[in-house]
Amino acid sequence: MKVLVHHIYEYRKGLRSLVLHTLSAEYREEAVRKLTANKIDFVIQDIDERKINIFFGAPECVEIIRNFGPKKLNQFTDEEDFILGIMLGYCRLEQCKRFLKRKEKKNNRESAA
Repeated sequence: MKVLVHHIYEYRKGLRSLVLHTLSAEYREEAVRKLTANKIDFVIQDIDERKINIFFGAPECVEIIRNFGPKKLNQFTDEEDFILGIMLGYCRLEQCKRFLKRKEKKNNRESAA
């Protein structure tokens, strides 16, 4: 929970527009209370019965995550994965390389089929 509090601090200070925080599911209610008390928009996605992903931050960014639907990160399309990486503040060049690599891998699988 200390890391969640630090992520909230970074968001409130404008260092991040969107945060992805993975947390033990047992802390779901406490995380919801903290984010709600701070009036921060969020969406929670279950990873499994023990872990959750919480996306929180600027309402516009969180709405994009909502529009991706209730799927796990490994089910994101190449485009969704790219958008998420950019919104989380990852290096643009590395995100471009990742996107191209994923596309190439997908094209190779389709060609082999």
